Amino acid sequence: MVRPKTKERRGQRTYHGKHKNARGGGSRGGRGDVGKCKHHFMRSILLGTQMGRHGFIHLPLCEKPEVVNVDVLDQMAGPEGKLELGQMKVLGRGRVTRKLNVSAAGFSAAAKSKIEAAGGQAVLV
Repeated sequence: MVRPKTKERRGQRTYHGKHKNARGGGSRGGRGDVGKCKHHFMRSILLGTQMGRHGFIHLPLCEKPEVVNVDVLDQMAGPEGKLELGQMKVLGRGRVTRKLNVSAAGFSAAAKSKIEAAGGQAVLV
């Protein structure tokens, strides 16, 4: 049989005792993700939360093309003087010693003038 006082108190907020002392985050060991590397370590492992740094990374704004200088072209080219570089850019350091037909993604002004001065061609892909 239920006591009459108990029946009266059912449904009340403080029926089971004091609630004021358990309101703060201190009784929970902190709010949110606090303590996931310390006193709530097992909780974080069981929940599968990440530890350490994660989030955004800084990406370069544009990709820099691979470059090759004019002085290396002479060694790279075959006996007929043809050279296909694909996505590389040709820069103008050095000298051109023979006639070369070079096709590449880009040429600097100095590189193009040196190749054409030697009697070759600089073709953009």
